[in-house]
Amino acid sequence: RREPLALVNLKKKNDETGEEELAAYLDHCEAKATRHIFLIRHSQYNSDGRADKDRTLTPLGREQAELTGRRLASLGLKFDKIIHSSMTRATETTEIISKYLPGVRKISTDLLREGAPIAPDPPVFHWKPETVHYYEDGARIEAAFRNFIHRADVKQEEDSYEIFVCHANVIRYIVCSRALQFPPAGWLRMSLNNGSITHLVIRPNGRVALRALGDTGFMPPDKITRS
Repeated sequence: RREPLALVNLKKKNDETGEEELAAYLDHCEAKATRHIFLIRHSQYNSDGRADKDRTLTPLGREQAELTGRRLASLGLKFDKIIHSSMTRATETTEIISKYLPGVRKISTDLLREGAPIAPDPPVFHWKPETVHYYEDGARIEAAFRNFIHRADVKQEEDSYEIFVCHANVIRYIVCSRALQFPPAGWLRMSLNNGSITHLVIRPNGRVALRALGDTGFMPPDKITRS
């Protein structure tokens, strides 16, 4: 909903200037830059922890984050910011990655916390959250999509490169059901490795391309996990 026509009160604009000036005004409202979104799944963590604060990265998870940080730095891009989930495993992954990207500001948000976005189809039997979680988590994760995944602001002149460190369910929902507009219930058919990189490109016209999904080709095989 960031196409120019959605940003203009057409009746008011026509009353003020007439239709002949509308086209020029709409040109002024068009995005000019491309946004590159890098969605990073957190590294392996202690899944036996009872509370979030106890679910810290494992030694292997810390190694994975180091590898991800090196990979992002090797791309030679000017990253604008790192937005990360406020959960412990995502925060710790961010701290390690940020060592390789000095000067890039970090922003924590609850919107990107892990959750149950929508009931998967076909259902799985090893993961059955209570129905209420789909309503609570789904609304929050949808809000994350609307807040963060959109075309560039009209004032943005240059292409941007942004990193989001979060969770598998969040990334799969954003990619499958929202960014690419695939059937939303199919999000759980995707699998993402720990520390993986998913790359979305959002063009000024609003079109979205998926350049990479769950890439861990930069990790040695013995360092790859999905837990």
